[in-house]
Amino acid sequence: MNRRELIAGLGGTAAAWPLAARAQQPGKVPRVGILSPATSETAGTLTAFREAIRDLGYVEGQTIELDFRLSKGIMDALPALAAELVRIPVNVIVTDGTSGTLAAFDATRTIPIVMGTTAGDPVALGLAKSLSRPGGNVTGTNFLSGLGGDFGLRNAEGRDSSRPDRHAPSSARGEHAG
Repeated sequence: MNRRELIAGLGGTAAAWPLAARAQQPGKVPRVGILSPATSETAGTLTAFREAIRDLGYVEGQTIELDFRLSKGIMDALPALAAELVRIPVNVIVTDGTSGTLAAFDATRTIPIVMGTTAGDPVALGLAKSLSRPGGNVTGTNFLSGLGGDFGLRNAEGRDSSRPDRHAPSSARGEHAG
């Protein structure tokens, strides 16, 4: 899975949660909070996210609001930025990186969080109760290593990522080039 596919999948999930809220509250435009250590809204992952939102038919400023909170590389700023998104309030928070995901999780247990490129075991990080049934308000993708190839989590599109034919690199499936 390349970065664009990952962000597109996250965009679909991020957009789906606010739609449920919009169905219950006519006339409201869904607000997606984006929490990232990036220095600019034009960073690669954020640009890909915007493109994915457009590809899904959303028009920024008309049918969806994107509220960016960027720490500009200062990781200690992420908790305060996450708290700002909670106070707005946004319908969903999309994070870019482990530090952003942890900051958002510390800021809210009710607003859905879609974790982007989070590294490590979400159970060990306290983001999920288990890989098979994470519970809570966090979903998305992560990069697990050292867990025997049993990725367990469902990705943002709801597909079972424990199926190596869908998400694991060929080397993790025991395939060898040549």
